[in-house]
Amino acid sequence: MKLQLALDEMNLVDALRFADKVAEHVDIIEVGTPFVMDEGMRGVREFHRFFPDKEILADLKIMDGGYLEASYAYEAGAAYATILGVSDNLTIEGALKAARDYERKLVVDMICVEDLPARIAKMEEIGVDILAVHTGADQQAAGREPIQDLEVMTANAKKSQIAVAGGINSKTIGKYVELKPDIVIVGSAIGHADDPVAEAKAIQDALL
Repeated sequence: MKLQLALDEMNLVDALRFADKVAEHVDIIEVGTPFVMDEGMRGVREFHRFFPDKEILADLKIMDGGYLEASYAYEAGAAYATILGVSDNLTIEGALKAARDYERKLVVDMICVEDLPARIAKMEEIGVDILAVHTGADQQAAGREPIQDLEVMTANAKKSQIAVAGGINSKTIGKYVELKPDIVIVGSAIGHADDPVAEAKAIQDALL
C-alpha cells in the first residue's frame, strides 16, 4: 500500500517546505485541486523538479476535455491525473488515451457517484487504472466516512487499483488497512498535525 500526501491549502513555497519534512514517509505527493486552481501546472512542475524520486499526482478533477486537460498534467511531470467518475464516458476515454500516450496513469475520482457497483463495472470495461473512493470535505462535515464506499469498491472492483480518501488519520487507519486499498490518501491529518512527521510515519507504518 502506498501513502499519498494531499496538499491543498498552502502556497507553493510553504508546500514545498512542508513536503520536504515528510517526504521520506510518503510515496505520492498530490498537488490538490485548490492548489492547482491557485498555481496551475507550475505547481506540478515544481514538485516534480524538487521531488524527482516521488510520484506526483495532479488532482485536476477533469470533467470535460479529457485528453487535453490530462495532457497538461502529464507534460508537467505528473505520474497521475484525476478525472471525475460522473464525467461522460467519452471524456474518461479521452483522458485514458492521454495516460497511455504519455505512459502515465489515470485516477477516476468516484465522489458523488450514486450507483457505485454499476459505475465501477463501466470504468473497468473502459480500462481505467485506479478507482478512488472519495468522501469530500462537505460530506465529512455532515458526518460521512469513506469506509462504507470502500467496502463497496473492494467488493466490486476486479481489475483496477483502489485508492481511498476522506478524513483518514493515524487513529482510523487500521480499519482501512483491513480492506487493503492500494493507495491511502491523507491530507489535513498530516498537514494540521502538531507533529506532521510523526503522523506521517505512524500512517506509513500501518501500511507496511
